[in-house]
Amino acid sequence: MAPRSFWKGYLKLSLVTCPVAMTPATSENEKVRFHTLNARTGNRVVSQYIDAVTEKPVDEDDEVKGYPRGEDDYVMLEDDEIEAVALESTRTIDIDSFVLRDSIEWIWYDKPHYLTPNDAVGEEAFAVIREAMASTQMVGISRLVMYRRERAVMLEPRDKGIILWTLRYGDEVRDESDYFGHIKKGKPDPKLMTLVTKLIDERTGPWEPRMVDDPVQDKLLDIIAAKKKGRKRVAKARPTSEEPASNVINIMDALKKSIASERKGRSR
Repeated sequence: MAPRSFWKGYLKLSLVTCPVAMTPATSENEKVRFHTLNARTGNRVVSQYIDAVTEKPVDEDDEVKGYPRGEDDYVMLEDDEIEAVALESTRTIDIDSFVLRDSIEWIWYDKPHYLTPNDAVGEEAFAVIREAMASTQMVGISRLVMYRRERAVMLEPRDKGIILWTLRYGDEVRDESDYFGHIKKGKPDPKLMTLVTKLIDERTGPWEPRMVDDPVQDKLLDIIAAKKKGRKRVAKARPTSEEPASNVINIMDALKKSIASERKGRSR
């Protein structure tokens, strides 16, 4: 059963409007989470803000945001001052521009959401906007207040629905040339390329969700289940992989051995 939507509003393109609902496409609800307890009493531990100088607790009403302008010197901002610069809490996704789907690099993508029509009457308008974007290979760009901040969002047609991606802010994305710029451009030996291609072919298969299973989560659940039954389960340490040798003298020999090992493993 699909989870309840966490946002309802309208999708708008010029004079075309339809009611929509939005739900995060990902969830961490199934993750194992822990509370911090007092080991002596078994009671939960609560956190509290403490004044760094007086070492006395700070009342919630006295907490304000501060922007550092020097050592131990801050510009104080009240909550209403911060909220005043945000967009009004609009419930309309007004698509103001379109760009080619492939022109937005993956690094700008932040969090995906499923966007669906919210009533039967609006389904036709929703479908027209979705199919028009799909046929032109375009995505829509809009702005929306989400998670208490104004965000740029991208609307991508997907199957019978639309994926709404929140996009990262410009100051969050680092320039890749700062990291890749020093790498030499030389072309690899064609013979080595052929062998690496064969190795890729040997390891190629269909995508499966199990490829991103969380083994730590599974082991934690086993331990928790055992403790619920009153048994003490000793967690076995995961074997550490050996560091690969960094002084490979002959890459050709290493690749040939790798391919032979792959084929031997498959034959088993």
